Amino acid sequence: MEKSILVKNGRLLDPDTGTDKICSLLLEDGRVKSVGAVADASDAEIVLDAEGCWVMPGLIDMHVHLRDPGQTWKEDVASGSRAAARGGFTTIVAMPNTKPVMDAPDRIDYVRIKAEHDAPIHVLQAGAVTKGQKGEELADIDGMAEHGIPAISEDGKTVMNAALYLEGMKKAAARGIPVLAHCEDATLVRGGCVNEDDNSRAVGLPGISNTVEDVIVARDILLAREAGVHLHLCHCSTRGSAEMLRIAREHGFDVSGEVCPHHFTLTSDDMILGDTNYKMNPPLRTEEDRQALLEGLKDGTFEVISTDHAPHSTEEKSTTMRKAPFGIVGLETAVPLTVTELVEEGILTPLQMAEKMSRNPARILNLSDRGTLAEGSEADVVIIDPEAEYEIDAEEFVSRGRNTPFQGRKVKGRVLVTICEGKIVYQDRERNLTK
Repeated sequence: MEKSILVKNGRLLDPDTGTDKICSLLLEDGRVKSVGAVADASDAEIVLDAEGCWVMPGLIDMHVHLRDPGQTWKEDVASGSRAAARGGFTTIVAMPNTKPVMDAPDRIDYVRIKAEHDAPIHVLQAGAVTKGQKGEELADIDGMAEHGIPAISEDGKTVMNAALYLEGMKKAAARGIPVLAHCEDATLVRGGCVNEDDNSRAVGLPGISNTVEDVIVARDILLAREAGVHLHLCHCSTRGSAEMLRIAREHGFDVSGEVCPHHFTLTSDDMILGDTNYKMNPPLRTEEDRQALLEGLKDGTFEVISTDHAPHSTEEKSTTMRKAPFGIVGLETAVPLTVTELVEEGILTPLQMAEKMSRNPARILNLSDRGTLAEGSEADVVIIDPEAEYEIDAEEFVSRGRNTPFQGRKVKGRVLVTICEGKIVYQDRERNLTK
């Protein structure tokens, strides 16, 4: 049985109830028992003094690559979920582009069963839209829905056959689950490996234009409206994506979008020539694009911050920019980058950070008792010290991936404790809050 936990003296940030105040939180039997100004410490077996810290609902990452099955030397359910716990996440959604692809109920069960045994947090497995992600025939969406998928996605690529994608969207709508869209026109990529701009032209690397993303954003918004499904745009990176999402939302379309920390922090100007840890898909864009993403986060156009955690081995990344795989890790850097780049800069308030990293993902994924600290809800909690200053060190990562462009970057904001279903699943080694 879970031990009762009292979290006292922390700044409780719950966007679901609009709470932003210093108070105590009592967790018992895996649920939130009470929230108030004072709680009797004698009622709790564990007392955590969160003075000076933010106490938020456990973070939810809608966009994670666990590489399990098929590429477990990069990451697996156990290592990825532990990295997530260290990053403050209590729920993650694994993308289906594994080997084999997550396109059938038995494969969904593989991850679910493995997570039940090996993961300290909730691991939800998204289902593919098409069989083998080949874009030729729909996967068993109904069967996977019956086995618990929270969404469908072709992440890693786009379903280029619009008629087939529309059919898949309609199946998702009938099941009441969202579509997580990777927006990339495969016919326009043409071997691109970085953003198409003056930087790529100067070094002779093939570029990926904004149009590659923007064309599919426009198409998918229109398809989703016809299908009557909630569309969630993954890893938005362009000014065009921000503008189209804003217009669609203003006209009442059922669509949301996410921005990843690397896209709101870095631009193509920050890339170090030859360092493949700066290679991701979509690529780092221009400062104009970054400013559009920041404005979209600030005005609510973008409702979610996700990581697109994409681990690769050092050997795979130790090649040329043209040949290296796309992707960086993000689970253990998302909180400090968000605190440093968004909260410290006045783009978001701490309460809005909790909204974009917990409450909104829970709402989109239909997780009614997560993303909140209301009494009776699931006891998923993260405690963050917003004033902790340090340098990011990939050697400290729990993830098997070390592929980050943020090595040595000075940041503020450290996860001190992560609690999932009333159990402490991560504690910072340097600062013990237990009293």
